[in-house]
Amino acid sequence: MNIKIRLALLFFLEFAVWGAYLISMGLYLGKEGLGSNIGWFYSVQGFVSLAMPALVGIVADKWMQAQRVLALSHALAGLFMIAACFYGLSAAGNVQFGVLFTLYTLSVAFFMPTIALTNSVAYNALDKEGLDTVKAFPPIRVWGTVGFICSMWAVNLLGFKSTPYQFALSGALSLFMAFYSLTMPACPINKNDEKKSLVEALGLRAFTLFKNYRMAVFFIFSMLLGSCLQITNGYATSYLEAWGSLPEYADSMMVKYSVIITSISQMSETLCILLIPFCLSRFGIKKVMLMAMLAWVFRFGFFAIGNPGSGFVFIILSMIVYGVAFDFFNISGSLFVDRETDLDIRNSAQGLFMMMTNGFGATVGMLSAQEVVNHFVFNPEVTDVLKGWQTCWYIFAGYALVVAVLFAILFRYKHVRQE
Repeated sequence: MNIKIRLALLFFLEFAVWGAYLISMGLYLGKEGLGSNIGWFYSVQGFVSLAMPALVGIVADKWMQAQRVLALSHALAGLFMIAACFYGLSAAGNVQFGVLFTLYTLSVAFFMPTIALTNSVAYNALDKEGLDTVKAFPPIRVWGTVGFICSMWAVNLLGFKSTPYQFALSGALSLFMAFYSLTMPACPINKNDEKKSLVEALGLRAFTLFKNYRMAVFFIFSMLLGSCLQITNGYATSYLEAWGSLPEYADSMMVKYSVIITSISQMSETLCILLIPFCLSRFGIKKVMLMAMLAWVFRFGFFAIGNPGSGFVFIILSMIVYGVAFDFFNISGSLFVDRETDLDIRNSAQGLFMMMTNGFGATVGMLSAQEVVNHFVFNPEVTDVLKGWQTCWYIFAGYALVVAVLFAILFRYKHVRQE
């Protein structure tokens, strides 16, 4: 089978695992009375990313082929996610935060490294075929977004969006992904017997990239922008369904099909991914990252002024700009790291990128967002919940704007335009 088709299926499965619960989990937690703890469930993805992607990347660089590490990680993640579903079903109506959170955390601890590993496995396969990763990778990666969308639709249409069955679907897909990963082309292991320093022996040389001003600034702003990544994942559907408290909107499409409406964001991704090769070659990484940062400003701002009635167009626009906000940051950033790092630390460098974005950034960002939302929304003293939601979105938009301005000033990168 053509390697591009094989990799397309790899990414389809990888992100279908995530899409089964990432957008809808907040609804389930709210139903079980855990709404004020939504931030913890989303921030823990960032917390485990502080170490797991980098450490697993080191294992893939030094001791075990990356496709095998990918398979093992998915097998463990799938089993823990299925266990979370069984607990949720058995304790329905009396779900304890500690138990569910522990099972969920163990699952995402093994899942989060698989995102960087899947990228590394794909880059290796494309290099073996002599293909240009900047041109060949985005059309392959777009199938990950398609997988994410398919899972979201399945969860909404099957009635899983407020139940623990979404965890079972994710776990089953993860186990299938584990088997499929073993069919990927073998990745190299850097087994060099010459004497090395402690930093090199532990595979930590990727951290020396911080000695380079440009890379240091890039990773720092990746962290700052990473703070935005999980906010709408955790709260978008809860916000959309909050409009159901108003009689005139209770049966609106936006409320009844909140997860499907949110999936427009991922549909936008499928188109924006295909623009990345053109934008990177024409504008360079700095302008592409700035586009992503400004897109986050509009993502949050459109949420603030939207509603299921006359403002529905702004909700749709928010979903559309998400493609630029997410893809131009995550995928372009990953390609930039792949191009700017040496082969022997490439897996570790991808893990470091994940650590800064989905690690430090997402952890601090989501916990901070939880404080904001709990103050303006999940607060017994709040009388106008919808106004509280709008205030939150304006605050998040302001933050993204500040990050964009500082990045434009501090990141130095001279792009040579390619025809």
